[in-house]
Amino acid sequence: MKTSHPHSSASLSSEPTAEELSSLLEPLKAHERLLQLKEIYGNRLVASTSFGLQASVMLHLIKRHAPEIPIIFVDTGYCFPETYQFAQSFIEDRGLDIRVFNPAVSAARQEALYGKLWEQGKEGNQKYSLLNKVEPMNRALSNLGGDVWLSGLRRSQSATRVDRAFAEQQKATTKVYPILDWADAQLAAYFHEHDLPRHPLETLGYLTMGDWHSTRLPKAGEDAEETRFGGQKYECGLHEDSGQLDYQI
Repeated sequence: MKTSHPHSSASLSSEPTAEELSSLLEPLKAHERLLQLKEIYGNRLVASTSFGLQASVMLHLIKRHAPEIPIIFVDTGYCFPETYQFAQSFIEDRGLDIRVFNPAVSAARQEALYGKLWEQGKEGNQKYSLLNKVEPMNRALSNLGGDVWLSGLRRSQSATRVDRAFAEQQKATTKVYPILDWADAQLAAYFHEHDLPRHPLETLGYLTMGDWHSTRLPKAGEDAEETRFGGQKYECGLHEDSGQLDYQI
């Protein structure tokens, strides 16, 4: 399906660089970005979701405009019970093509071998991210044959995302962010317009959503970044260099 915007992939090389792709996508609307990406990459596309606070928006966009794209859910085994319940309800109601990938080392085995990694400072958190996020995501990309990964990152979410481009190269994977430029108000309007379900913990005041042991309610005056990983960092590891030479991401 061709998009109706004046830009065309025909003006790009057969394999555009991340910089070329960013330039192409920037002036488009979110659904046009999805259509353009389908035109360029076809079955090389995969998406991911954590079933977090804004997940409904990207999932709705994909279901509506690119339903053939498989959606990866990396289940760490440490999600809030409400996250699992929200995910199950959303999947059943919307008929999404969700592919669940778990860590190669179970939560119980990890704790027996290494203790509670999230309580072990920076090094512990890095190892936790590698075992529970990066390794299963890397395996998912390999198993599904995807090397162009759609994610719902937005610049307004954190200081670490303010300067991101619409497309980035992370080792062998091209990462693309279709709603990168959406402000909170635009996100809220989309939720309202399409009557999308919200994560149940949002009503309790959570500003962001991750695993139960590394995400907490904000104290007075705190922003979302201060409520993740004890304020040490915001990213879970998927959007940082893995440090693994044999990994795709």
